[in-house]
Amino acid sequence: MKKIPALILFLISVAAISACNSPSKKPSPDALKVQNNGVNIAYTDSGTGDTTLLFVHGWCINKTYFTNQVDAFSKRYRVVTIDLPGFGQSGKNRTSWTVDNFGKDVASVITQLNLKHVILIGHSMSGAIVVQAKIDAPGQVIGLIGIDNFKEYSTGPETPEYKAEFDAVIDALKKDFKKVATDYFNKYLFYKTTDAALRKRILNDVTHTDSTIAIACMEDNSFNTAARLKEAKMKIHLINSDNTPNDATGFVKNNIPYQLLIVHTTGHFPMSEKPNEFNILLQKAINDIK
Repeated sequence: MKKIPALILFLISVAAISACNSPSKKPSPDALKVQNNGVNIAYTDSGTGDTTLLFVHGWCINKTYFTNQVDAFSKRYRVVTIDLPGFGQSGKNRTSWTVDNFGKDVASVITQLNLKHVILIGHSMSGAIVVQAKIDAPGQVIGLIGIDNFKEYSTGPETPEYKAEFDAVIDALKKDFKKVATDYFNKYLFYKTTDAALRKRILNDVTHTDSTIAIACMEDNSFNTAARLKEAKMKIHLINSDNTPNDATGFVKNNIPYQLLIVHTTGHFPMSEKPNEFNILLQKAINDIK
C-alpha cells in the first residue's frame, strides 16, 4: 500500500449578477462579487488588458495568495483572482463541492465578466478545476497553467488498497481535521526555508476553514485526469516545486502535451514563497501560450 501522505498530496493537488458599480466611485476589490446559481463568488479585477490571467487558489486558502502576481502582471494583462465558493469571501450556501461544480463557477465568472483570451492559472486542487473550466468555457480560454499540481497521476483502475487508504485519510480528517491537516502541512507541504510568517498564515487559513466543505472537496475523486485533459485539447503548463517528485509518465503515456517548469527548493506555495522566481516562470509559460 502507498503511504498515506502521498495520497493526501494527490488529493489536495488534483482536489449571475454583477456587483453594482457607481461611475463616480468604484468599490474596493473585496466588495466585488458575481453569482453562480445563487452563490456569491468574490473576486478582484484589475480591469484592463486584452489577455486575462484568471487565478484560482488551492485547498483551504483564498485569492489573497496571488497578491504578488496581481502587482507584477496587472500592467500588461487584465488580472482576475477569485475565491472559490466555500472559501475566502465567497458564499457557502450549497451542498455539492465537486470539480464539476467549481469548474462551472470559474466558467460563470469568465462569462459574467466578459473575459477574453483567458489564461486559467490553478493552484493545487484547482489544477483539475481550471481544466474543467476550460471544457465548460472553450471559446474564451487560450491557456492552462497549473501551480504545484499534476505531479503524478495513475491511469489504471482504482485498487482495493487505494480505496482503503483513501477512506482512512477521509476518516482521520473527519475525526480531527485541524490536527491531521496541520501535521500534514508542517511535514510535507512546507520546505525548510518556508518563511515562518507564511507558514502561520497558511495554517491559520487552513484550520479556520469550514472543515465540512474542505473534506467534501477531497471526497470528490470523480475527475479522470487523462480523459479530461484530452477533452480540454490544450497543452498544460506546470510551474511546480521540486519538494516532491514530478512524474510526467501519465502525460507521455496519454500523449498529453505539457511544459514543466520548476521552482527549486520551495514548498507547495511557490507563488508566495518565491514570487520573483515564480513570476519569471509564469511569464515564460504565458509567452509559450501566446
